[in-house]
Amino acid sequence: MNQPARSISAEAERTRTSGWLSRLTTTERRAFAACAGGWALDGMDVQLYSFVIPTLVAIWSITRAQAGMVATAALLVSAVGGWLAGWMADRFGRVRTLQLAILWFAVFTFLSGLAQNFEQFFAARAIMGLGFGGEWAAGAVLLGEVIRPEHRGKALGIMQAGWAVGWGAAALLYALFFSVLPPETAWRALFLVGIAPALLVFFLRRYVDEPAVYLETRAQLAASGDRPSALEIFRPPLLRITLLGGLMGTGAQGGYYTVTTWLPTYLRTERRLSVLDSSGYLAVSIAGAFCGYLTGGFLADRIGRRLTFLVFAIGAGVIAVTYTMISFGDRAMLVLGFPLGFFASGVFSAMGPFFTEHFPTRVRGVGQGFAYNFGRATGALFPTLVGLLSTHIPLGQAIGLFAGLAYGTMAVAAFLLPETRGKVLAP
Repeated sequence: MNQPARSISAEAERTRTSGWLSRLTTTERRAFAACAGGWALDGMDVQLYSFVIPTLVAIWSITRAQAGMVATAALLVSAVGGWLAGWMADRFGRVRTLQLAILWFAVFTFLSGLAQNFEQFFAARAIMGLGFGGEWAAGAVLLGEVIRPEHRGKALGIMQAGWAVGWGAAALLYALFFSVLPPETAWRALFLVGIAPALLVFFLRRYVDEPAVYLETRAQLAASGDRPSALEIFRPPLLRITLLGGLMGTGAQGGYYTVTTWLPTYLRTERRLSVLDSSGYLAVSIAGAFCGYLTGGFLADRIGRRLTFLVFAIGAGVIAVTYTMISFGDRAMLVLGFPLGFFASGVFSAMGPFFTEHFPTRVRGVGQGFAYNFGRATGALFPTLVGLLSTHIPLGQAIGLFAGLAYGTMAVAAFLLPETRGKVLAP
């Protein structure tokens, strides 16, 4: 008698999990589409740079260290943008802040394509970082508050998967433009296309509403005359979450940007692959990244946020070191590209739900924005350090060294974090 009951229960669980998207409300579905789309377009605009590094090195005679500094500057400024956007999301609304962030990074990506020298390009990419960081801070808070608890991990995991879609779009545009245009023109065309995300602002203005829990919290604060302080996240009991979350973010983002910033250059210069060949290798990594984001989101709802962090951090560290520091044939490199993208990207899927569930609504934006983007700021140093170190040791070894250090740091921080799966958000 028990076995049929268990089978029915298991079948019901599979149906509930596989059909969750169709049961989202209109409000949930619109917020989901806007946040996932915004993050995909953000990913496209940011990842464009990694593909043009060899071209800019040749055209402007810059060093690898200078190329790494561009990536680091954008990431450092994005950390400020994320913290600022988090504060604005608490003060002025999640949707309004998301609109501004998307418009900002789209415009400055476009301006990057008009730069006449390295200094102008550096400035445009750095300023673009304000919108890049702000998009995740506002979008993850918005989606985390709108989606019901049992689907929060999956929804934010798919939102994160949008980054792989944007990365893939950047790779396709790179292969297309560099195949039909001279390099001196192709790199500019890539960045000029980056204005496209601005169109998403019109959808946000018309169809996406502020989360009910946010509006209720604002009403309660207005009635009581209470004005939350952005410094609350640095006082107990939130201080521990802020610090450990920032450390975890440092590892995740330091490892990710180490790999993704320098991987195209590594494939072109050390593996001696052509533009089209290196695009094929990157396509495998991007496919792995997409699957990693989705898997991480589903695991976050199934086994919990903390264990998901540990699984992906350990996997990412092992694969990144193996891929860049051990000599393989080209075919083995192609196969290993999938788990490299899978683990390096899947580490992010549970971060949005985790931060949403730990910080109270009154300071959720600033708390989530700071913790995630503190990790981005410190992790931003890694691409520059890799560029500097690669002047003394092979680029692959430099990538592997910093990636291993980053993911080890993330694993330790994740081990010390509490579990939050299934938490219902309250005003």
